[in-house]
Amino acid sequence: MVLCHYFNASLYTTRDGSSLIPLENNFELFNTDTVGATKRFQTSKKPPKNMGNCPFRCQSNLTILENSPEPASPTPLESIIVSLYNYPSFGRTELTMCIGEKLILLSDDGDFMMVRSTTTGYESYIPSNYTAKVTHRWLFTGISRYKAVELLMHPNNQTGAFLIRESETNKDCYSLSVLRRTSNSYMDCVKHYRISVLQNGWNYISPGLTFPSLHHLVDHYSECADGLTCRLTVPCFIQGLDDASEARPTPIAIRRPTVNWKDISRSVIFRKKRTESDNSLVSEGLREAISSYLQMTEGSDHSWDT
Repeated sequence: MVLCHYFNASLYTTRDGSSLIPLENNFELFNTDTVGATKRFQTSKKPPKNMGNCPFRCQSNLTILENSPEPASPTPLESIIVSLYNYPSFGRTELTMCIGEKLILLSDDGDFMMVRSTTTGYESYIPSNYTAKVTHRWLFTGISRYKAVELLMHPNNQTGAFLIRESETNKDCYSLSVLRRTSNSYMDCVKHYRISVLQNGWNYISPGLTFPSLHHLVDHYSECADGLTCRLTVPCFIQGLDDASEARPTPIAIRRPTVNWKDISRSVIFRKKRTESDNSLVSEGLREAISSYLQMTEGSDHSWDT
């Protein structure tokens, strides 16, 4: 019978296999064989005198922590609920919630949830698929490509506004949606990039550049475009969560008056050189088109005299 006790130390068996000796600890170990004889294995240091009646005496340099605290549980990710639709209120003309606004979740029944609008204060019982869950401020769950475009095209979003969503075509991948503004509002567009996930959990847009997490991917493309349409700037605007920036005004379309051909003489049309003070409504391209047409119809009865 082996009487042995150890304190979180690595154990090694002696050559004869009769005892276990902890590493880097000072022990006296007694081994009682079947006959009753006792063998002593003594380490270099002597044990303390006052050890009581315990048959196993040891001196250890290891500190034993009593009631050691348990490791803290990981903090759950904070998420918010965002509306994906304008929801009408029964009996009222105004909306109870608007697309792209933060909602306060009151209760969740699975397919339906009770929410409160942060802008109007109204409470509504709406389908769950009318909302999307947002974590890390830019990771949207439960949103389609079409709705991603609709959210990013909000007037408060500027070039570089982005969000990451689950891919609709490949459930194991993500999609990065980025807004690019131009001088002409009708040419504004949202570009989409697939984020593939490797077996080891790393992510990439370009196979030659991988990242251990989506956070690292966002940090990298926030510093440089590196092949994207533009550099990532800020996450998609959420009403009720972000401060509304000054929205870019919609450009006013100016239409020049229709040309009154009765007020234009042949000299204006066929003039080859224009002066700086010439404010003619007839452009060079239109002159060329008219001239070509007249050359093709020289034999006709059309008269351009005014």
